[in-house]
Amino acid sequence: MKTIVMSLGGSLIAPDGLDLNFLVKFRKLILNFVKKNNRVVLITGGGNTCRLHQQVAKKANQKVKPRDLDWIGIATTRLNAELVSAVFGDVAYESILGDPSKPVKTQKKIIVGAGYLPGSSSDKDAVLVAKNFKADTVINLSNITYVYDKDPKKFADAKPMEKMTWPQFLKLVGSKWVPGAHVPFDPIASRLAAKLKLKLVVMNGGDLANLSNLLNNKKFKGTIIQ
Repeated sequence: MKTIVMSLGGSLIAPDGLDLNFLVKFRKLILNFVKKNNRVVLITGGGNTCRLHQQVAKKANQKVKPRDLDWIGIATTRLNAELVSAVFGDVAYESILGDPSKPVKTQKKIIVGAGYLPGSSSDKDAVLVAKNFKADTVINLSNITYVYDKDPKKFADAKPMEKMTWPQFLKLVGSKWVPGAHVPFDPIASRLAAKLKLKLVVMNGGDLANLSNLLNNKKFKGTIIQ
């Protein structure tokens, strides 16, 4: 059985309110994929729900600790995980993953997890899950199609990259985790993934036809880091 780990961005689950249309179509795609003797582990992010709560905390208390902001983020990832788990119903493992490094005994083909501890985003949990399940690839589903060689919001000549090495990517995302940061993949998670020699695919999860191409070993749009 092949295991695929996906870091499912909160920006897809709830970009501005909950995206029912996306969840319905995503459910259909994943159900079809697991019927072919595949297993999918989905680690949900917090997205805008997380950032909204963190912003309010920072405005109410200018001395709020990053650790407290992380706990807010973890709570929102768990809320999204409960929603995604309910979307898949009995097909999914009955519990939301806690410690991503602990073994899971189940025959279920869909497993849903969320953030676990402060100090990083749920991306790190996706990497730990990949190690735990002996998966060689993490698919990061967000709202960007490619990783650029520099910030496209700041530089007009930024170029989309189809392939990157881990050193190139680590230089781009930096080494420090900031709660609620907008990065293609959490710096802490990236360093761990590089150490484990995992392959990371960054792609727009909202383009489900493109995701289907990836899952079916067809040409797809996205950035491969390895």
